[in-house]
Amino acid sequence: MLQPLCLWKWLAVGIAVAPLLAGCLAQNDEDCKLARTGPPATIVPIDEESRNGTILVDNMLIKGTAGGPDPTIELSLKDNVDYWVILDPITQMLYLNSTGRILDRDPPMSIQSIVVQVQCVNKKVGTIINHEVRIVVRDRNDNSPRFQQQRYYVAVNELTPVGTTIFTGFSGNNGATDIDDGPNGQIEYVIQYNPNDKTSNKTFDIPLTLSGAVVLRERLNYEEKTRYFVIVQANDRAQNLNERRTSTTTLTVDVLDGDDLGPMFLPCVLVNNTRDCRPLTYQASLPELTDPARVNPISVTPPIQAIDQDRNIQPPSDRPGILYSILVGTPEDYPQYFHMNLTTAELTLLKPINRDLHQKFDLVIKAEQDNGHPLPAFANLHIEVLDENNQKPYFTRSTYEGFILESSPVGTTVSDNQNLTSPLQIVVLDNDVEETKDPQLHLFLNDYNTFFTVTQSGITRYLTLLQPVDREVQQLYTFSMTASDGVQESVPVTVNILVIDANDNSPTFSNISYNVKIYTDMRPGEGVIKLTAVDADEGPNGQIVYEILAGDQGDFIINDRTGLITIAPGVVLSVGRSYALTVKASDSAPPAQRRSSITTVYIEVLPPNNQSPPRFPQLMYSLEVSEAMRIGAVLLNLQAFDREGDPIRYLIHNGDPQQVFNLSQSSGLLALGKPLDRESTDRYILIVTASDGRPDGTSTATVNIVVTDVNDNGPVFDMFLPKNLSVQEEEANAFVGQVRATDPDAGVNGQVHYSLANFNNLFRITSNGSIYTAVKLNREARDYYELIVEATDGAVDPRRSTLTLAIKVLDIDDNSPVFTNASYTVSVPENLPPGTVFLQIEAKDVDLGSDINYRIRTQEALQYFALNKYTGELSLLKSLDYESFSDTEATFTFLVEAFDSKGTMPPGLATVTVRVKDMNDYSPVFSKKLYRGMVAPDAVKGTVITTVSAEDQDPPGTPASRVRYKVDVVQFPYSASIFDVEESSGRVVTRVNLNEEPSTVFKLVVIAYDDGDPVKFNTTTVEIAVLQPSVIPRFTQDEYRPPPVSESAPKGTVVAVVTAAALNQTIVYSIVSGNEEDVFAINNRTGVISVKKPLDYERVKSYELRVQADSLQVVRSNLRVPSKSNTAKVLIEVKDENDHVPVFTKKMYIGGVSEDAKMFSSVLKVKADDKDTGNYSAMQYRLIIPPIKDGKEGFVIEAYSGLIKTAMLFKNMRRSYFKFQVIATDDYGKGLSSKAEVLVSVVNQLDMQVIVSNVPPTLVEQNKDQLIGILERYIQDQIPGATVVVESIGARRFGDGYSEEDYTKSDLMVYAIDPQTNRAIMRNELFKFLDGKLLDINKEFQPYLGQGGRILEIRTPDVVANVKKQAQAVGYTEGALLALAVIIILCCMPAILIVMVSYRQRQAECAKTARIQMALPAGKPASTAANNLYEELGDSTMRGYAQQEQQQLLRPSLLRPEELSMESGIDPGQEYYGQDYYSYEHGYELPQYGSRRRLLSPSGMYDEYGEVVVENDGGYYYSPHGSTAEEWARKKKIKLVVDPEYETSSTGEDSAPDSSQRNRLNNPNIQNNVNGNIYIAQNGSVVRTRRICLGNNLKVTSPVRLGKQFKKLDKLAVTHEENVPLNTLSKGPSSSDKMNTRPCSVSFASSTVGAENIVTKPGGSKMKSTEEHESVVDNEDVKEPLESHSEHTQSDEEELWMGPWNNLHIPMTKL
Repeated sequence: MLQPLCLWKWLAVGIAVAPLLAGCLAQNDEDCKLARTGPPATIVPIDEESRNGTILVDNMLIKGTAGGPDPTIELSLKDNVDYWVILDPITQMLYLNSTGRILDRDPPMSIQSIVVQVQCVNKKVGTIINHEVRIVVRDRNDNSPRFQQQRYYVAVNELTPVGTTIFTGFSGNNGATDIDDGPNGQIEYVIQYNPNDKTSNKTFDIPLTLSGAVVLRERLNYEEKTRYFVIVQANDRAQNLNERRTSTTTLTVDVLDGDDLGPMFLPCVLVNNTRDCRPLTYQASLPELTDPARVNPISVTPPIQAIDQDRNIQPPSDRPGILYSILVGTPEDYPQYFHMNLTTAELTLLKPINRDLHQKFDLVIKAEQDNGHPLPAFANLHIEVLDENNQKPYFTRSTYEGFILESSPVGTTVSDNQNLTSPLQIVVLDNDVEETKDPQLHLFLNDYNTFFTVTQSGITRYLTLLQPVDREVQQLYTFSMTASDGVQESVPVTVNILVIDANDNSPTFSNISYNVKIYTDMRPGEGVIKLTAVDADEGPNGQIVYEILAGDQGDFIINDRTGLITIAPGVVLSVGRSYALTVKASDSAPPAQRRSSITTVYIEVLPPNNQSPPRFPQLMYSLEVSEAMRIGAVLLNLQAFDREGDPIRYLIHNGDPQQVFNLSQSSGLLALGKPLDRESTDRYILIVTASDGRPDGTSTATVNIVVTDVNDNGPVFDMFLPKNLSVQEEEANAFVGQVRATDPDAGVNGQVHYSLANFNNLFRITSNGSIYTAVKLNREARDYYELIVEATDGAVDPRRSTLTLAIKVLDIDDNSPVFTNASYTVSVPENLPPGTVFLQIEAKDVDLGSDINYRIRTQEALQYFALNKYTGELSLLKSLDYESFSDTEATFTFLVEAFDSKGTMPPGLATVTVRVKDMNDYSPVFSKKLYRGMVAPDAVKGTVITTVSAEDQDPPGTPASRVRYKVDVVQFPYSASIFDVEESSGRVVTRVNLNEEPSTVFKLVVIAYDDGDPVKFNTTTVEIAVLQPSVIPRFTQDEYRPPPVSESAPKGTVVAVVTAAALNQTIVYSIVSGNEEDVFAINNRTGVISVKKPLDYERVKSYELRVQADSLQVVRSNLRVPSKSNTAKVLIEVKDENDHVPVFTKKMYIGGVSEDAKMFSSVLKVKADDKDTGNYSAMQYRLIIPPIKDGKEGFVIEAYSGLIKTAMLFKNMRRSYFKFQVIATDDYGKGLSSKAEVLVSVVNQLDMQVIVSNVPPTLVEQNKDQLIGILERYIQDQIPGATVVVESIGARRFGDGYSEEDYTKSDLMVYAIDPQTNRAIMRNELFKFLDGKLLDINKEFQPYLGQGGRILEIRTPDVVANVKKQAQAVGYTEGALLALAVIIILCCMPAILIVMVSYRQRQAECAKTARIQMALPAGKPASTAANNLYEELGDSTMRGYAQQEQQQLLRPSLLRPEELSMESGIDPGQEYYGQDYYSYEHGYELPQYGSRRRLLSPSGMYDEYGEVVVENDGGYYYSPHGSTAEEWARKKKIKLVVDPEYETSSTGEDSAPDSSQRNRLNNPNIQNNVNGNIYIAQNGSVVRTRRICLGNNLKVTSPVRLGKQFKKLDKLAVTHEENVPLNTLSKGPSSSDKMNTRPCSVSFASSTVGAENIVTKPGGSKMKSTEEHESVVDNEDVKEPLESHSEHTQSDEEELWMGPWNNLHIPMTKL
């Protein structure tokens, strides 16, 4: 019992312990496993370059305990490559171990992940579990992009179009690389601003930043800049913009020179701040009547040279050359005198110029490139024709009168008047020099050259003073003056210079003091003494005034003019008194210049006596006496006065030793006693006495006599000077000798002038008697001259003397020997023996003592010929062989020369031509000894029988080798009478029409002869057999005319069949003429003529063949037997086929259309040509145009004329353009076609310029194409390919507002289209292009505008100018408008406050009503679907619009911006409608509204409030959304009428929904609350007002009020517009049984207007009544006026109108 008990006991213990052991074992099995769920591997990220010790895993979550006293697990790392990971086993944390290194994900380490195994050992059970830890190294943006090259380079031609990709070198591995990963390693390229090259970032761009392709954004100009340094930045695409790293490189862009500039003349002096050269004038001068050979080429200063401004075009082979020409010049006959080399600009003279006809030439030189580049350069060339100096200089006046003040300093200019106000001008000219130029003459004075000199340059010369002059010494200077040009001297002119007195002399008394005795018996007034003071000055300066200064004590007075002192009246003299009078003598000069002197008169009073001496009236007498005065003439009365009345005796006391004068002793008369001779004595001073006989009764007086000259002596030559002279020849201005003549007369009478009485053209004489040669003398022409020299004085009636000089001309070696012939030609027979003299030449030398020698100058001739040095005999050195010459003429041409062995002159030359005469070595040789031929018995005259041929071995081309033929008439004379041989060809022909017996054989002898010397010949025999007629074939027709053959007929096409027959003969056919180009072939057996080569109707339209039929027997004999019957004509006509396509005259036609162009206005005309004829060249044109807008085609073309016209209006479409194609099909549209592009740009007058010219409009119209072509060239220089379009040609408009017209002048309005932008060139640019080249354009216009025709100005069009003027005028009213606006605002403030309060109240009421209505069910529709939206709305007023306009309401989807073809030029982003309304007069005040509107597609129409569905009939219907509205929607649908014309977009693609949208175009977007009315605008926008709908309180506003709403449209567009898609248009039924049932739903209302409410405006248009009423449509179709149903009316803000859409003016529809 106990044992079982124990067993049960242990069993119970085992059962109790087992679970505990099992639990422990189970717990030991879980160790080393992960305490988490999920994937077994632990994946953690870490950033590269993380710090050492960074926690990788904060807890491995491995079950078990690795630390402590009783660890259950042991953790360690496996596969820890490079020991990047550190394990903390206790905390189960993993750390980064990067001590001394960096964890780098990038190369070269490239550590992208670290994978380690955490090994866990279960220490209880011994199991091992490895846990993988994957550490992903995340990239940090720690590397910047690095360019593979330090610099990049590209070369771009300056003509590269904008938009071209110029550099793709950053693509692939050539650009920048970034070793970072992901976005950090992706590279973007951008161009940065370069401060050192500020234009590089504007000139280039990288639009595709990832590719790095560099695109050109602005035009390049090599002349402005040749290199750009573009800084390109590469940045990575790190997500954090602040962490992005960059690097830069420099892209060097070298601009290559392109051919965009024309030539320029050198030297070029640039205009300031431009690249234009200043006008350049070249100078040249030519002596008149000069042989061209002496001056060619003409020396021009500076040398004419032009270079291409594009100096560095690469390769150099592409650089164009420069072509020079004379464009125009004056005088007009310049082409007769000058020629310019086309390539070297070398100027040559064509013939001598007579200066009497032309003194100068002014030419315009043109330089242009030889590649047709239309940019010529121009320069002026001034050619001066110099005189031969065959004219003498001359003075413009024969005498000159000058004045000079005697006190003038040295250098004073002589004046031409006594007031000394202007200088004396001496004008001397030379006809050899133009009057406007300084003749560079030398003027010299023949006398007084130490006193005066003349200026040495200028046309006008002046005399100046060399030393002071004294009038008192000499008052008049008379001399002659001569002008010389170095060769010729002028006729002397007389110059009289009068010295004007200056007050430089004081009056002088003869004595310092005078002693006078008077007597008491002298009465008052009796003279005491007469004082005389002398003043050498003249005029007032010499007029003396006397006065007593002191000492007179009132007893004496003096006459102030005569100096006579008399006793004062009432004075009684007392004996013994004495007086000392101080007397002053003053001249009458101005006070400041007055001069004076004094003397003392001592007077003693004596008692009366009778012993006073006689007294002379004055103490000194002066007079002038001509030396021609007659003897006995009384010269002076010297009578004295004696108080006592004693007789007086007069004597000449001294001064007349020759007793020339007689003085009467009793009367005192002085007379001439002997002849005077000034040349021996020119002055006498006589002392005369008067005595009364007492010892002290004598007084004296002085008489000063000056003898004046008369011309009583002639010039006398100095006979001691040599009279036998000599001069060397060939020296101009050589001194020959000198003569000298003197004239003892004075003044001009003694001035000697020299002249030559003969040989004035060979010699000249100067004013000093020097003789020079005037020209080069030629001794060989004359060696001795007897020259007569004449000397004349300067008197009015001059005296003359002559002298004859013997002049011998001395010889010099100045002539070369001259051959008697300039050229010698001699014929020398070949084979002459050496030494044969065949020519003697001769030369002569006119110089004295010459020794002439001869020699051969051409070295090549020395091996054949010898020339005797002394005799000039020319002989052979070797025999000549004619056949050895390869030329056609065997000739030797060489130079011989003759020279003077003692002289220095160059030798004389002559040409010797030796013609080697062929001696005809060979005779002609026939190719056959016997020739045979056959002839028909009836052969016509000229029938060719056979041909003989002979050859001559003499050199070809020589007369001896030329073979000719003739018939020997001696042998077989009958044969010679019926047969002949052609002289040149050798063809034997019938001489007459034959009529010979068949089978007859004729023999004919033919002679072949040459033209040699002597003539040689040879003979041959021709046997001619006459055939039987039966063997000669006969054609069935003389002329065949087959049907025309098509030019496209293939090879082998049968054209015609000819048939001939002969008896028992086989016929062989051949074409004998008309088939020179081998176009046809004939079957020689069947006679079938076929096409052998392609035909071309355009080249040859018909052929005339001549066929011949011969028997086979004759053919085998290699003969032909032409006769009347065996030849026939075949006339073949070629039929034209349509084998050429039309070819347009241009690949692209560019034109423009004005914004205000009317419908069907002409735009441009296209033309295609076709080489075919007839209908095949008749064109039919058509256009292929993508729909432009509303699906319309904007242009039409006249089918047969090619004239393109507008088919729409282009208002407000400026800067738009249209591209389309034109197709030309020949055969009136049934044949071949070709196409061309057409570009039409929309412009207005803002793009135009008016070219005003001074010719009538008709002349401009006649030459329009040429003028436009010129303008195009100048614009294309700036914008390649630009096209100039003429807008209008009319009379010139001018005046205020350009309201006046002048039909003698014209306005040409033009604009230009840039093919690169497809738009008009800006008006200002167009002005700059044309105005800057106005001078050049005028030059090219000249041939078309006529003489004097030119462009006057380039101005802006009238409209633009008027708008500017009006815009300026607007400013004058701004003040008034501002004041008015302030008044209006002040008045409206109370009304605005009231409206705001009312508005808030209504808002609250409407919101309440809306909440009630939302709970109400939908009503039933009032009527069935209408035909269109207007009918549905009941808007009968819209019937005032045209039917087509009604059909265009709901088309907002048909012109979407994304569907607009860019070819149409309509930019979806631009403000397309500049002015949104057109001229539709529907009774409304049109708004000026121009905001942008988004155009929506049909797939988005109305979806927010309803949906558009497509029914089975294909129509579009609008149906509201919402479950409550489904029944209503089934019964009430709005049909949307879409014009089929507009069902395609402008690109031509169908814009209708696809099949997946047949039933529902879009999923609806439900909205339950609509705060306001919904409107669909004409532009497709949906606008919702902020007011809530008032369903039963609606009122239609009058058009006047509607017009007011238009004015508010801009404001509403900003504040109330929601650009929502059209699928948000409506969401509920539009109408119900009662209008107030659903006040928030969209209501369809109409304005019922009766017939009486329609008024017709003038012109037929209709205007809406101002009394319209809004009504509703109920179930019974009853319409009730609602005007007075509510106290509320619709506010102005609800009456929102919107417009426009497309080109319609349709009011906004309220839905």
